[in-house]
Amino acid sequence: MIRDFNNVAANERTFLAWVRTGVAVIALGFVIERFNLFLLTVAGAVAENADRLRIHRFDNPAGRYGGAALVAVGVILIVISTVRFIHTARLLSRDEPYAAYATSVSLYVLAVLLLAVAAFSAYLAVM
Repeated sequence: MIRDFNNVAANERTFLAWVRTGVAVIALGFVIERFNLFLLTVAGAVAENADRLRIHRFDNPAGRYGGAALVAVGVILIVISTVRFIHTARLLSRDEPYAAYATSVSLYVLAVLLLAVAAFSAYLAVM
């Protein structure tokens, strides 16, 4: 019998949820990257020389690097969730109490991530 099975199972469910989220972010990055390539290919095939200037609007850093950035963020999410899972599993296996200091660190990381998403959204809206 596993001691404190409810907490161990909750830790595993949380880990799997973060892995699922990371895989979804990676998939979204692939979709954005491939869709941008598809748009450039289709626009280049049907455009005449006069329309080449409008095609240039599709070819921007957000389209080119946005998908790769999302793939990198997804991988980072999976790595961080793995580290947190192992750390929490070790804390659950110990008998002595521990202080939950990681919550404040998580809030700071979340705030930075939120600001980055807001800045990227503003960049896309202005463009």
